Amino acid sequence: MTYYAVSIFISAFLLFQVEPMIARAILPWFGGTPAVWSTVMLFFQVLLTGGYAYAAWLNRWPRRAAVHGILLGLSLGLMLVLGLLWKSPITPGAGWKPGADALPVWEIFKLLAISVGLPFFLLSSNSPLVQAWFARDFPERTAYRLYALSNVGSLIALVTYPALVEPALTLAWQGRVWSLGYALFAGLAAYGAVKSLRATRASGPAPDREPAAADRGPRPRPRDYILWIALAATASILLLATTSHITQEVAVIPFLWILPLTIYLLSFVLAFSGERWYSRQWFLALFFAATLLYAWAMVRGDRLSILLQVGIFSLMLFAACMVCHGELYRLRPHPARLTTFYLMVSVGGAVGGILVNFVAPYVFKGFWELSLGVVLCWLLFLIVTVAAPASRRLRMAFIINPVLLLSALTISVVQSAQVIHSDTVNFLGSWRNFYGVVRVQELGVEGWQTHTYSLVHGITVHGTQFMDESKRDIPTMYYGPDSGAGLALQNYPRPAGGMRVGVLGLGIGTLSAYGQPGDVYRFYEINPAVIRLAEGEGGYFTFLQDSAAEIEIVPGDARLSLERELADGQPQNYDVLVLDVFSSDSIPVHLLDKESFDLYLQHLKPDGVLAVHITNRHLDLAPVIWTLADHFGLSRVLVDDPGDYGTTSRSIWMLLSRDPSRLEVPAIQSRAKPMDGYVSGIRLWTDDYSNLFQILK
Repeated sequence: MTYYAVSIFISAFLLFQVEPMIARAILPWFGGTPAVWSTVMLFFQVLLTGGYAYAAWLNRWPRRAAVHGILLGLSLGLMLVLGLLWKSPITPGAGWKPGADALPVWEIFKLLAISVGLPFFLLSSNSPLVQAWFARDFPERTAYRLYALSNVGSLIALVTYPALVEPALTLAWQGRVWSLGYALFAGLAAYGAVKSLRATRASGPAPDREPAAADRGPRPRPRDYILWIALAATASILLLATTSHITQEVAVIPFLWILPLTIYLLSFVLAFSGERWYSRQWFLALFFAATLLYAWAMVRGDRLSILLQVGIFSLMLFAACMVCHGELYRLRPHPARLTTFYLMVSVGGAVGGILVNFVAPYVFKGFWELSLGVVLCWLLFLIVTVAAPASRRLRMAFIINPVLLLSALTISVVQSAQVIHSDTVNFLGSWRNFYGVVRVQELGVEGWQTHTYSLVHGITVHGTQFMDESKRDIPTMYYGPDSGAGLALQNYPRPAGGMRVGVLGLGIGTLSAYGQPGDVYRFYEINPAVIRLAEGEGGYFTFLQDSAAEIEIVPGDARLSLERELADGQPQNYDVLVLDVFSSDSIPVHLLDKESFDLYLQHLKPDGVLAVHITNRHLDLAPVIWTLADHFGLSRVLVDDPGDYGTTSRSIWMLLSRDPSRLEVPAIQSRAKPMDGYVSGIRLWTDDYSNLFQILK
């Protein structure tokens, strides 16, 4: 018994330690977008399905367990080779960074397949395989509890990664320690394969012969397969959709990826630990209440604190996953068929991932899969509840359950319709791709001086332009003349040949309105849809076309582009470098750390100015920038512009320079916020360390 428990626990722990670890390693290479985590999840879900299918294959023909040992040896050999080439056996080297024109999803798949593909495949096969061995050796005991133990190991891995592993170890050391753990697992798995092979030979069944049907319980019906896949797919859809929604409005860091996945696994642990943890009546009531709160939060999202929003969406996800996984456990087959059952569950998870990552971006104009996933969950709940005999045991439950289910289904359908209607009617256009959803919104009436078009990402406006000829070239929103960026661009001493300005983050190109003849404004932008709109597609925005400066646009991740320019011997020597890269309402963390600032300074003139946009409703980024300024010995000024509530909005900027005189001009000092005595208590952020909790407002 001890061997089965230890083997399953270690494999599950390693599985879910490597997911946030490898995602953290490649996140800066793909713009820090939430879609990186969704793509990583999809890859592992598909590979998990392959591992479960492989386990079912081995369990069906036990004499082929020798194949398992060979693959384990190959995986260890591959890790040894990669460990000699990279900083660790599973963290890709810098030479594997994607090119500017690379397709993100396929590049992520390639990196994951090479770095952890084979080890993850073998780890994923271990739990169903060992449970099948256990069911064979102890037919009088249930193997499904080992599945709960597997999810406990996964849960502990996810909780300890942000709390213990990430703060204590660099990514390279994380990879090395994980690899040692994998070597331990490989030894246990090889022992199990040999043990299984010996047991098979001792029992003497004919090779390649399946157990008798009577020993495998009743054969599952087609509707059972459909429900297994549908319930697992729905939970997977809600997991990925909830994760995308949360990370769009906060910051793309491992904790906020891990929280929904932790809830998802916790529901597996509880549901598969026995029927005492899942009561259909209790979770009907909880899911109903969570759906009401969710509908309320979707309407009032921009007026609620981020912690309250995260709490509501987490409750909704937990209730929905408990329903899906609780009903899965109720529908479980005879233990002799558990590998097939787990295979169908993993197929459902992969189907959910494919729908969210490949189908939804091309079919939906917004993030509609979260609302539609809630509808699907209620529909399945209605089907299994009405069809199950247990719903008829109590007269009151038989009456109340369908009423609540139909009411909740109606509420979720109406709420989903409202979300879709808002995206299709309230906006002139909506474009969705790997980097999120961008929309164009119109305010005012054509011909009026107040007529504007705005670019919206998530719930954040990333630029607004007046359409009236007399006001079309006025910098608006966070970029007005009294904003930090406006002050930096207007008060930097103009070189004889014109200013050279770099801008990380294009938006609608508002800052190009400050350009004068002879100036060069070079924008870095990762989202192709944003580039097309800023360049004039649809006729909404004209800042770039109207600018007197020469405009250059560099597609791709800003940090990677700046690194390539240095590697090619082309430092840009910017007079002013503006950091205005937002993923919805947050700057990706990898653009606010020591390594990125070192890169920025290499592209700045010795007396150049770095303008960092830190306006944020949920995060106080000032101490992060202050610590970076201390580390690099930079002078700094904080400009908090209240805006005029008409043309411009409130904005907070930090201006930094190696030359104090560049920030001592009266126009800047008169609008600088007094910071005498201010001390940042934030530890320096690096590629290996960042901490969101310290800066939550």
